[in-house]
Amino acid sequence: MAVGDRIKRARNLRGMTQKELGIAIGFEEKSADIRIAQYESNTRTPKEELLHKIAEVLNVNYRSLYEPTLYAAEDVMYTLFELDEHYPGTRLYEVTDTTDPDLPEKHMAVSFRYRLLDEFLKEWQLHKKQLREGEITKEEYLDFYRKVFQDYKEPLFWIHLNMDYPFNLTGILYFPKISNKFEIQKNKIQLYSNQVYVTDSVEGIVPEYLTLLHGVIDSPDIPLNVSRSYLQSDRNVKKISNHITKKVADSLTDIFKNNREEYEKKWDDLKVFIQYGMLTDEKFAERANPIVLLKDTDGKYFTLEEYENLVKVNQTDKDNHIVYLYATDVQEQYTYIQAAKDKGYDVLVMDGQLDTHFINHIEQKNADHKFLRVDSDVIDKLIPKNETKETDWSEAEQEEMKDVFNAQLPKEGGMYVVNFEALGETADPVLITRSEFMRRMKEMAAMNPGMGFYGAMDDQFTLVVNTDHKLVKNILADEQKEMAAKLEPIDFEIKENEGKKTEIDELNKGKKEDEIPQVDKDRKKEYDDKINGLRKQKQELLQEYGKGNQVVGQLIDLALLANGLLKGEALNKFVKRSVELIK
Repeated sequence: MAVGDRIKRARNLRGMTQKELGIAIGFEEKSADIRIAQYESNTRTPKEELLHKIAEVLNVNYRSLYEPTLYAAEDVMYTLFELDEHYPGTRLYEVTDTTDPDLPEKHMAVSFRYRLLDEFLKEWQLHKKQLREGEITKEEYLDFYRKVFQDYKEPLFWIHLNMDYPFNLTGILYFPKISNKFEIQKNKIQLYSNQVYVTDSVEGIVPEYLTLLHGVIDSPDIPLNVSRSYLQSDRNVKKISNHITKKVADSLTDIFKNNREEYEKKWDDLKVFIQYGMLTDEKFAERANPIVLLKDTDGKYFTLEEYENLVKVNQTDKDNHIVYLYATDVQEQYTYIQAAKDKGYDVLVMDGQLDTHFINHIEQKNADHKFLRVDSDVIDKLIPKNETKETDWSEAEQEEMKDVFNAQLPKEGGMYVVNFEALGETADPVLITRSEFMRRMKEMAAMNPGMGFYGAMDDQFTLVVNTDHKLVKNILADEQKEMAAKLEPIDFEIKENEGKKTEIDELNKGKKEDEIPQVDKDRKKEYDDKINGLRKQKQELLQEYGKGNQVVGQLIDLALLANGLLKGEALNKFVKRSVELIK
């Protein structure tokens, strides 16, 4: 591994960008990332003084940036030769050691005239002895490991590969701990044949989901110096791939069965690997299905079967769908979660990178399962048990109030539709829901370029107005009282013109389009134009009234605020209006 590669590895471990590292060691901001990129690509080599600075910023021993490091068996051998060249005096000798029953009593040992390594080996020997004799815990031992290697992210699980027949295979795979959604990396598995490096691009050679894992695979049955297409069609490679799939699934199953508590603790980090495997590999999906976990908002974990048994009685709708309610942000969707819990429902947390795709996978496999985010509709309509109560507002009243509320809805950031529902006197006066279908399609489009059509569409929201709430009833009553004098003449004129239209329709009832006199067609269009003009006039009056209604603005802003949609100038206006209303 070249100096540049080691700088890059240490920088990534620290979570630093090239620009951040460059600025930290003294480069100008405009060129900092370029200089570091040159070092990491090995087109330039930093001088020793600069290397010391880089090591200091990255908090590593500067020797680790230019001395040999170990990644596979040949690296070990190469390192031994290199250390002997730099620090002559390496000793090789046979020893007898019975402390490890898995090793033969007589085996080879090596010592170096290299103080740094010698001190490490002595300290390591001490810690291994303390761990073996119970003087320190495994966590204390791992703390020593992290201190030495500056690696604060130990693997979640690791799986050893050891096969002699019908093919030869050794290696280790581990599930890396991922700290954020953007850290998933492929091609971290190194493929060797008889300790000779073949490739680190293993797609098609091992199952696709395994490309998310890290590790080393070594098999003399893998041919060297051939094309990837040959590797993919090679019989032994296929056998190895199938074996690895089974081994990973069986190992995870054993961990789940033997130490479920530990498995649950690591599930939030582990699930991206298992979900990816199930989405891309049907065989793995079958094997992994019993060990997939779902987590609810109370922090409890369930297998798919356990959770279905938990919710199927209370969360089955009138169409016999088992409804799985979920949240993607517990804090942001808190109000909706509580409304669901008040109904006795359980709510899942589905905030992972692949959760949207995984939800679709479960629904496709189970026609009677339906996933709905808690804010996708009012609670009574999420899991309808019977016919819901209809609002007692007339169609005319609803149309007028739509204009009043539309006047203060956001004009940017999405499309809003106003609906009126009878939700009960104790329910919120106004709330915002978001279509499950459109939101899910947009989320999937963000990860799938082929769905760009959905990604380009505006977000769609529904402003649900609770006609049972006292505040909403007061808004309607005030509007009818204050606007009656202006609206009644317009309504009368609209009704009069609609009556004249009806008379024409009655006169020409049963006639084909070409049999209707042109004069009647012209008169009907004249009445339509008058009606449309009057309705527009009425709409403008209602919207003007709505703009000045502080209660309407306050209720809308409260609903937006509850959904994290109230920001910037609108939030500032809300705060000022709140102060005015409190006075």
